[in-house]
Amino acid sequence: MNLPASIPFFTALRFWLRLGFISFGGPAGQIALMHSELVEKRRWISEKRFLHALNYCMLLPGPEAQQLATYLGWLMHRSWGGIAAGVLFVLPSLLILIALSWLYMTFGQQPLVAGLFYGIKPAVCAIVLQAAWRIGGRTLHNRWLWGIAALAFIAIFALHVPFPAIVAGAAALGWLGGRLQPEAFSTGGGHSGAAKSYGPALIDDDTPTPEHARFRWFRLILICGLGAVLWLLPMGLLVAFAGWTHFFSQTGWFFTKAALLTFGGAYAVLPYVYQGAVLHYGWLSPSQMIDGLALGETTPGPLIMVVAFVGFVGGWNEGTQMASGAFLSGPAIVFTALVGACLATWFTFLPSFLFIFAGAPLVESTRDALHFTAPLTAITAAVVGVIVNLALFFAYHVLWPQGFDVGFEWPAALIALAAAVALLRYKANVMGVIGLCALAGLLVKGLL
Repeated sequence: MNLPASIPFFTALRFWLRLGFISFGGPAGQIALMHSELVEKRRWISEKRFLHALNYCMLLPGPEAQQLATYLGWLMHRSWGGIAAGVLFVLPSLLILIALSWLYMTFGQQPLVAGLFYGIKPAVCAIVLQAAWRIGGRTLHNRWLWGIAALAFIAIFALHVPFPAIVAGAAALGWLGGRLQPEAFSTGGGHSGAAKSYGPALIDDDTPTPEHARFRWFRLILICGLGAVLWLLPMGLLVAFAGWTHFFSQTGWFFTKAALLTFGGAYAVLPYVYQGAVLHYGWLSPSQMIDGLALGETTPGPLIMVVAFVGFVGGWNEGTQMASGAFLSGPAIVFTALVGACLATWFTFLPSFLFIFAGAPLVESTRDALHFTAPLTAITAAVVGVIVNLALFFAYHVLWPQGFDVGFEWPAALIALAAAVALLRYKANVMGVIGLCALAGLLVKGLL
């Protein structure tokens, strides 16, 4: 294969834009797609350099697939390349999700839409359960980690401990366990295995680190200062014009905290989002949260983009209360919803860009294999217990939508069981399962 001397910026830009529209399948599918395109087919980067970047992204809070795209775009075309790759990985999903959220809030009570979601909601329960199974199979290798997962489940299910406190407690247990039982808290497997060679690459194993990727203290300080401005400026304006307790200000603050607690991927932050957005703030109902996750599963981009749905629905409900009876109430409601979606997205993804631009030069300067630390291993174990609680939370609102005293939804239970078998036993495609479950919902409601 004849390789070009360099990768033209606009060639890379077209690839990142295309990736933003076809990146279905969650982080595993998105990372596999990037590997297939960049490492195997295009040979823009070698296997070893790709895995080196991925290992760093796996250590960070935030969506690892989006961070990996940002890292690779930065490595090839400096900061503008990283911004383009990271933004285009998210932007198509944001626009699609805003459109779907508007349709959902406008026509969600129509029989056809209600029938579709009747079948999709049980599928979401099965998908969340599959996430717990998948993460648990990768993480819970011994009784210590199983114990941490069980403690996390009890803490959030029975004691209603806030998710940040569970993360902090798991990190403390991991730090202690790493010193008393280091072999139990070491992370095997993962993405740090021997790299396979697919032939020479533009950015190869022995390619010198580009000048812009060399670590410099001044650059690190500059990026941290710029990040502080990009966070403080919009947050300061929101507080100044709307007040600290306003929906907009609280959205920015809440999703900033969520962005720093997403160790373990999007499913890890979902419990925190439902604890805050549903139980604490009341921005949306449990049923709407399940519907949002269903929409997130069926759109390209990172699953954590469900935060845009949460911001949109929260803004819609907030705007409905503020604009009740007012002139032009409809446009005001849509405007509030749009601002809510954009704020949730901005404050969720801003830390991800900063982590890459600040830390990637240091990672490139070492070029050593990175491993999960013991605290992060324990946090990931705790995430398994938290996700199991989330699956039970969703299942309750799907199978007993009116409460235990009203009745059990047997059709929904059968759809959930079929989806779980398809996902766990037969490794079926998530999109296919959602589509079949949606058809089943229409059949149950007599719409087919």
